[in-house]
Amino acid sequence: MLAVCVATSSCTSVLEKDPFDSINSDNFFKTEADLELYANGFIQRMIPAWDAIVFGDNFSDIAATNASTVYLTGAWTADDQGGWGVGNWQDLRNINYFLDHIDRAEVSDEIRQHYEGVGRFWRAWFYYDKVRTFGDVPWYEHALDPADETLYKGRDAREFVMAKVLEDLRYAATHCVATKDASASNITRWVALAFKSRVALFEGTYRKYHTELGLTATADGLLQEAAVAARTLMDAGVYTLVNSSANLESQYRSLFTSETINSMEVLLANNFNDALSRWHSATWHYNSGSAAARTSLTKQFINTYLYLDGSRFTDQPDYDRMVFDDEVHNRDYRLKQTIRTAGYTRTVGGVAGTPVAPNFAVTLTGYHPIKWSLDHDRHDGSANSYNSLPILRYAEVLLNYAEAMAELGQMDESVWNTTIRPLRERAGVDGSAPETYDPYLQAYYLNQTNDKWILEVRRERGIELVLESLRYDDIMRWKLGELLTRPWHGLYVPALGQPLDLNADGTYDVVVSAAPLAGINYYNVVLSDRFTLTDGTHGNLIYHVVRNWEDKKYLRPIPTSAITDNSNLSQNPDW
Repeated sequence: MLAVCVATSSCTSVLEKDPFDSINSDNFFKTEADLELYANGFIQRMIPAWDAIVFGDNFSDIAATNASTVYLTGAWTADDQGGWGVGNWQDLRNINYFLDHIDRAEVSDEIRQHYEGVGRFWRAWFYYDKVRTFGDVPWYEHALDPADETLYKGRDAREFVMAKVLEDLRYAATHCVATKDASASNITRWVALAFKSRVALFEGTYRKYHTELGLTATADGLLQEAAVAARTLMDAGVYTLVNSSANLESQYRSLFTSETINSMEVLLANNFNDALSRWHSATWHYNSGSAAARTSLTKQFINTYLYLDGSRFTDQPDYDRMVFDDEVHNRDYRLKQTIRTAGYTRTVGGVAGTPVAPNFAVTLTGYHPIKWSLDHDRHDGSANSYNSLPILRYAEVLLNYAEAMAELGQMDESVWNTTIRPLRERAGVDGSAPETYDPYLQAYYLNQTNDKWILEVRRERGIELVLESLRYDDIMRWKLGELLTRPWHGLYVPALGQPLDLNADGTYDVVVSAAPLAGINYYNVVLSDRFTLTDGTHGNLIYHVVRNWEDKKYLRPIPTSAITDNSNLSQNPDW
């Protein structure tokens, strides 16, 4: 039952020397090498897969997709829900088995405490995922035998489980090694602190905005814990932002397209390697019109990018009537590093430096992502991308600290200058603090707040972390699920039949028409029940996928199969 390293090639020799089912506490948990091998199994099994990292934002408010998800478009029931199977809970048993037997290792207290911290980190990781998905879940602190009656207990309260999660993270952030890991693939004190800041921020804001839980009195304590964890990491000076004034137009994107992780900023990553044929399909996903979701950013989100001088794009009287090339000009340099704009080139048909525009065979809105894509068309139809994928970045730590302080009412210009300002300045944007709140952002976030600090932190969080699979969780914790039903607006179309040059290279790229046009060599978007314009014959393109929202969807239902197996499990409200 001990899954040290199921289906991982790195464990083959171990399994040959000692049969898998005979590895137990009597003959295995002896040396530091044993602890290291077992702990490496957690990385193998629990690190997010490439697809969970690069397109988790597909079902948030900022991305249009060709079909969305049945959870939002269809009649989802508890029969459809997964995430509670035996294999899933086996990960927890593996962790607890490790923690139950770690004291048998003949190692120093320092080594033992480090590996206990690693085990407790992954238990916190496991339960954080469970709580944000299901809410209340049963807490198990030890490995159980199949005959143990506790296996069939009911769900423990959210506040109890999250208290245990943070207890585990405190231990990891105290006892894991403080050595910086250049590979960004091992659990250290710094990784634990970064993750703790994410978890405490999530739970603190969830309790603040989800008043129905009756836990608002405990929100500030969690926000304070998030701020302390982030600040501890910031003050340590071990990590910093990748930032060179000579690379303002490229350094942000390089974090997501490089084979070698930049350990200056990245704390934890899923590493890929071309020489070892360890590849993924991210480039294929973002450049395929038939084999993927056609992920496209929305006009409403693109509007939030500032001009380089720090002024707001949406303060322009005609911001919603600018053609694409004018719209993206002179904006925050992260925009041109996130979507295709004028000047973007790829290797196409073996020709390097070929200008390419947003491709409407792929994009639904005109805002065609490049953040995770390699700039060579040989990756567009094969699973052979080898850029390593960040999971935890120092930039997120700065944002976690800024948001926690803003939500606590403790944000000021000194906090701003150590968090949001450097993020903007490394993208070429004037980093001055805002003088007033932004009415566009206030409306975007459904008038939930007009606090200028909270709104600007949300702006920055959306832009800096776009397509890094954190946005859906942000929407859930802010209790803004209705944003997931907002129509997906695209670029501005001045008139039907008017061709558009999207990257200013002198050739047309797309035309929108009421009926198919003959004799053209550029893409033709034809109005239909899927594509319309906001003003009938002109306006912003809209791609239609009807989605619905009910507040019960803030938590997933407990799967019917789980309740059938364990009648002590209760169902979430209204499911």
